[in-house]
Amino acid sequence: MDLRDFISWSREEGELLEVRRAVDPYLELARVISALDGRPVLLPTISGYNGWRVLSGLCARREHFAAALGCQVSELVDRMADALEKPVSPPVLASGPCQEIVEQQVDLTRRPVPRYHPDDGGRYITAGVAIIRDPDLGLNSSYHRLMVLDEGRCAARIIERRGTHTALSKAAGDLPIAIAVGCPVQVLLAAAMSPPKGVDELAIAQALAPTDLVRCRTSDLVVPAQAELVLEGRITRSSVDEGPFPDLTDTMDHVRQQPVIEIDLITHRADPIFHALLPGGLEHKNLMGMPREPTIFAAVDEVCRCTGVHVTPGGASWLHAVVQIDKQYKEDGRRAMWAAFGGHASLKHVIVVDTDVDIYNPAEVEWAVATRFQASRDLVVLNDQAGSSLDPSGTHVPGHKSRTSKMGLDATMPLSGSRQGYQRVRYDTVDLSEYLTDSQS
Repeated sequence: MDLRDFISWSREEGELLEVRRAVDPYLELARVISALDGRPVLLPTISGYNGWRVLSGLCARREHFAAALGCQVSELVDRMADALEKPVSPPVLASGPCQEIVEQQVDLTRRPVPRYHPDDGGRYITAGVAIIRDPDLGLNSSYHRLMVLDEGRCAARIIERRGTHTALSKAAGDLPIAIAVGCPVQVLLAAAMSPPKGVDELAIAQALAPTDLVRCRTSDLVVPAQAELVLEGRITRSSVDEGPFPDLTDTMDHVRQQPVIEIDLITHRADPIFHALLPGGLEHKNLMGMPREPTIFAAVDEVCRCTGVHVTPGGASWLHAVVQIDKQYKEDGRRAMWAAFGGHASLKHVIVVDTDVDIYNPAEVEWAVATRFQASRDLVVLNDQAGSSLDPSGTHVPGHKSRTSKMGLDATMPLSGSRQGYQRVRYDTVDLSEYLTDSQS
């Protein structure tokens, strides 16, 4: 499902919010989409940028992913796991909509790139899927926030020891890169996954849903044919100050020296749509957290019977997870904790619950902790562990892996003795239309 299909679907479903007045991409746009976070928002008129529309909230809810992939929300983890295990090479077409307009004269300032926060280092492209080719491992797709420097350059936050950084270290000179903005949902999801080295994220996207590609005009890279905007360029050996910028944890990331990307060519669709992903918003959190769930699930399922995983937005969709198990043995809760930490190395806190707890309902998870957990017997604390650079409370030393303490809570019922006192009282349902007026029900 590309952006235009999504707009049509969300409009038909009554999900789409359409802004009726012109919006300035300098700070105002972020304020509007922040106020409407959780819903897809179409901004058809952008002050100073005739011909461009902006869409935000494309991936703000799990239901959006399910609709795009043609499945139920409960099936998303299985769909992602299957695609990771069985990627499919996508077709490469001779042409595609993303190259309807070709601009040899590069000018990034003509795009409605937002400035999200007053403290930002500049205007930022936040939903660009960056595609590079590692000389040994092949294609790699990932996200890098891009701070626009001028008409033809941007600075990219490239995390050390990840795919793009590794490929850049192998290149003799500049590394070709293509940045696709406004990608189909399956591409956005696949690019956020962390498959084994050498597995092409675009092949994962094809396994999730049909994903046509086209070749770039200035390199041998390929990009999603249905993307709205493509920037073709090179990661150079020059670097500049990048940041500050809001992070996934809703805290401000600091300034670093980061590589400069020079843009050589711009292509886009006619009547293009710019995808603006609100930093720290639900769309950002879903794209970070959901792809970690199948890896946690697989790790836990090796040691006990796992029935669900939710990387929670309250934990910045990165640091906290709720793991649901069908408990068979006394130690299953602890086994699940250890396995979850192995399935997602950045995980800081994990809560293990039984199958009768809705892992997507924070009140039910808290209820399980309140009624089934005792700190003296059910708490596991791990000190001085490898942690996440996103956690501001951790210990961060330049050039070294971040360190943190980790905690697991076993909020499952005991197997021995009576379990009746641990089970939640339920009431049978009724048809409220038989009791209330239409306006009340």
